[in-house]
Amino acid sequence: MKKLSRLIAVVLFSGAVCCVCFAQQADMPKAANPKKSSAPTSQPPEKAAESAVKPEASAEPKPTPREPSGDREKDKEKDKEEHYDMTEAAPVVTHHQTTVDGKLLKYTAAAGRLPIKRGDGRIEAEMFYVAYTLDGQDAARRPLTFAFNGGPGSASIWLHMGALGPRKVVLQPDGFMPPAPYRMEDNPYTLLDKSDLVLIDAIGTGFSRAADSELFKKFWGVKGDIEAFSEFIRLYITRNERWTSPLFLFGESYGTTRSAGIAGYLADRGISFNGITLLSTVLNFETLEDNKTNDQPYIFLIPSFTMIAGYHHKLAADLAQDMNRTRQEAEQWASTEYEEALDKGDALTPQERQKVIDQLVRFTGLSKEVVDEANLRINVPKFTHYLLIDQKLRVGRLDARYTGPDPNGLLDTPFYDPTGSATQPPFTSVFNNYIRTELGYKTDTPYYVRAQDVGFDKWDWGSAIQGFPDTASAMRQAIVKNPYLKILVMEGYYDLATPYYAANYTVDHLNLPQKYRDNISFATYDSGHMVYLPMEGLKKMKADQAAFMGKARAE
Repeated sequence: MKKLSRLIAVVLFSGAVCCVCFAQQADMPKAANPKKSSAPTSQPPEKAAESAVKPEASAEPKPTPREPSGDREKDKEKDKEEHYDMTEAAPVVTHHQTTVDGKLLKYTAAAGRLPIKRGDGRIEAEMFYVAYTLDGQDAARRPLTFAFNGGPGSASIWLHMGALGPRKVVLQPDGFMPPAPYRMEDNPYTLLDKSDLVLIDAIGTGFSRAADSELFKKFWGVKGDIEAFSEFIRLYITRNERWTSPLFLFGESYGTTRSAGIAGYLADRGISFNGITLLSTVLNFETLEDNKTNDQPYIFLIPSFTMIAGYHHKLAADLAQDMNRTRQEAEQWASTEYEEALDKGDALTPQERQKVIDQLVRFTGLSKEVVDEANLRINVPKFTHYLLIDQKLRVGRLDARYTGPDPNGLLDTPFYDPTGSATQPPFTSVFNNYIRTELGYKTDTPYYVRAQDVGFDKWDWGSAIQGFPDTASAMRQAIVKNPYLKILVMEGYYDLATPYYAANYTVDHLNLPQKYRDNISFATYDSGHMVYLPMEGLKKMKADQAAFMGKARAE
């Protein structure tokens, strides 16, 4: 019964990062055909000559005719399905330069799609990517980082245009939304000076597509997603002759779930990584998804609630004076008295219950009435709705520094996250302009920032039958099979999608000998889910990542 309730909870799971929706898709035309030249060192083999003229896409290809099955009704249904062009095309290659820390960097950008094939060579999907390689480098020694966002169902423009790439979206210094029209600028904290970069979009996001509607289902799940990304990595390092490069993974949110799975999957296939960065981590969904038999998420949320309440001046003066000390107090209380009280369930005495209510009010900034009516269990929708209800504002989930009025009114409204309203327009606008004008990748196919038909009820959660989705076990296998593998866990204190205390719990329960635990490090930020949105957060993230990569390569 417990496993059944957990499985039901997973089906109702509201998401680790972003809610997703699906709109009509268009066939993917061929990318422009760049001129070919021999590739030096770490650059892609299909390298085009410098040209001021941007390549244009070819005409829309006609879909490949299907053989009739003989069943007229079945064929009619098949004809209603959407089919996508799987013709391979060389990547569009362009050349650029930027300055990082006063040093001029000349680099090559390659935008294209790699095929995901079944055993007989038939292409089942194509995954879109943008790769940046520093010119004139030795590929055998040059680090290579594969990076992606999560969702599941999110494209990777966030890491691409907000953190790692050589160009970035212009935001206000605190990371908040600027007025339109939106602009981009050179990224002074790009990782390109330390590593070549490959930004990958999951199938169904960006320009990545499966061949038809039925095949999408194969990749919309924990297992299929991991296998597709793993095959992409294998094919990329094969075609670009990067098997001897130091390899790194950089995953955000569900991208950390994916990273752990990839590391475990490829560990048995001859591909090892020097380092893995987990930004806004979720490896075990039991730490995020509550139900009647699982109170863990309530416990792990308390320290984040405390930090957010302090940010919005909702804590008592004695707590607000030293937020670092207060955060530690909240962690201690949540893991002891609060956990013990929740464990008692309905057996809690009235006196014990009132004591917990008082402490919850103290650490969350919520009213006694809200805490009481929630039966001592405050989830994210309740907290974000009620913390600033006196100001008629809702607090962000991905980044609780963001606030805004709910578009649907104050009471009895669906869940709303002001973070998305403040970040999606500038990132979407800037990327669509950038990919065409600077990278020369011209297509009529829409770039899906979020997959259009992958709700959490349609995602195959794999190990959910065992309780909750989990790739922490795969991460542990990768770690113990490679004693040189380094892990960096990046956490934002104002993140309610993947609370930092839940990530700490997961890492502390990997059952690792001390030798392997020493290979795991942490970096914390006064920011939300996307710690790089504030300029100071981006600067710190670059420094933390550079130091981590140096350590990971020192072995």
